[in-house]
Amino acid sequence: MSDAPIEQRLAVLQDALTEKGHFHENSVGGANDWFEHEASPMSGAKVVARAWTDPAYRERLLADGTAAIAELGISGPEGAHMVVVENTPEVHNVIVCTLCSCYPWPVLGAPPNWYKDAAYRSRVVREPRVVLREMGCAVPDAVGIRVWDSSAEVRYLVIPERPVGTEDLSEEKLAGLVTRDAMIGVARL
Repeated sequence: MSDAPIEQRLAVLQDALTEKGHFHENSVGGANDWFEHEASPMSGAKVVARAWTDPAYRERLLADGTAAIAELGISGPEGAHMVVVENTPEVHNVIVCTLCSCYPWPVLGAPPNWYKDAAYRSRVVREPRVVLREMGCAVPDAVGIRVWDSSAEVRYLVIPERPVGTEDLSEEKLAGLVTRDAMIGVARL
């Protein structure tokens, strides 16, 4: 069997797990569909745009990220406990998982390769300003940097500072300005 194509081996494994009752026969396909079609940085961008345009929502988001994100119909694996932090003129936030690569899939989609890289995971904690500068995100010396360490229990999302001159933009247009990297904190808008 070890010489069989991966698809055949996967089918045998899936059949065996289904037969033993470990999961429903459609759960693998459903999970794949969710990762391909639902988990996306655009979900997080919608959350950020709503926070920028609705002060009451922003307060709920900062108080209970999980519940506020769910208000927009966004939830799923790796997003069961979300904490949302906000960049300000005084503080810049950046997210990392120092142990592995815990990441908020429902709001950011698949993690970028660099997020899982051991160098990023170790260095951003020790020298965040240097790492951010190397990634093209120069944070002024007068701005403090807070590093948030994701874990199996909690995932983080950064609300980037709203770009100047966007006061007249709709929520939809604002969402189009938000990047995955800004919601991790390795970019500024």
